[in-house]
Amino acid sequence: MTTDPWGRVDDDGTVYVRTSEGERVVGSWQAGAQEEALAFFRRKYDALVTEVELLEKRLRSTDLSAATAMSNIDKLRASVTDANAVGDLESLGRRLDALSGRAEERKVEQKQAQEEARGQARETKERIVAEAERVAAETTHWKSGGERMLELIEEWKKAPRADRPTEQALWKRMSAARNSFSKRRKTYFANLDQERDSVRVEKERIVAEAESLSGSDDWGPTARAYRDLMQQWKRTGRADRASEDKLWTRFKAAQDRFFDARNATFAERDAELRVNADAKERILAEARAEIPGISEPRRARARLRDFQEAWEEAGELPRDVRDQLEGAFRQIEDGVRRAEDAEWERSNPETLARARDTVSQLASAIAGLEAKLEKARDRGDARRVKEHEDALEARRAWLAEAEKALDELS
Repeated sequence: MTTDPWGRVDDDGTVYVRTSEGERVVGSWQAGAQEEALAFFRRKYDALVTEVELLEKRLRSTDLSAATAMSNIDKLRASVTDANAVGDLESLGRRLDALSGRAEERKVEQKQAQEEARGQARETKERIVAEAERVAAETTHWKSGGERMLELIEEWKKAPRADRPTEQALWKRMSAARNSFSKRRKTYFANLDQERDSVRVEKERIVAEAESLSGSDDWGPTARAYRDLMQQWKRTGRADRASEDKLWTRFKAAQDRFFDARNATFAERDAELRVNADAKERILAEARAEIPGISEPRRARARLRDFQEAWEEAGELPRDVRDQLEGAFRQIEDGVRRAEDAEWERSNPETLARARDTVSQLASAIAGLEAKLEKARDRGDARRVKEHEDALEARRAWLAEAEKALDELS
């Protein structure tokens, strides 16, 4: 009989393994020496040890799921319990028990991690849904809004999954937001098409009126009519792009025909009126040279009438010099009027009376101050003397000016 710390081979070839509960038959060996039998069954034990060590390493250094680990442990436990092998099978059992405890811990950890992941997934998808609902409810930038909605759908697909009830509830909101946005966009463009059609009809009316005026030679009223039509065009809004471009081309062409004709007519007329401008420049030069030298306002007015009559007879001015020459002639007329106003002011009885009264009052005040000055000198009151002398100096200057004004009025 051949023995081993963990088993033996009987003389009849029966192989036993020793356990705490006694010996257990694990096989029979008839093919050779008993030592070979023990070596064979020890190799079976070593294979089980290798499997246990491999599982320990996987559970320690990889993200092996707790469920997979427990399944592998159960299979190994069954293999160890009924193993036809010679070795310390009970120590392998204890190692498997330790692995079961570690697997249970991993189960708790993985469950906690899963809950955290689901919570983060829920927060991520709630954020995505909230933004989708905001886009659906608020945006009016349809192109960028549509692009953002598609981006949010892609973010949803790439985001991790939450628990099933949460996932279903959030997707229901997401789908409702997408449908709401699509409905609002569709309604907007339907209304926009209707509005643009109304704008197109109104602008067709404006263009028709502009075209009907393009041949008019009633220059002033027609130019005002075109300005009014342009304001109407701006207030009306925009039609669809194709109609807008086509109608604007027609409107601009009609307007250009009218204004080109008007400009050509005015240019021809201005050329004819150039002789009038030459005549009025001569009249203006004579008036400037003569009228300012006439000191008598009545004579200046009479001479101005001669120039005014000549000015009117010279006729209409070209547009490019009209304002300049008319303004220069008005300056001469204004000068004559100011001279007349000044003459009237000088000859006004009330003005003359006020001037005389002013001279009288100042003369009286000076006489009173001179009397006060003499008394102050007699008393030797230097301060009063100085005050009266300063007051007399000021009033004598005023009197001189008042007498000069009175002389001019007289």
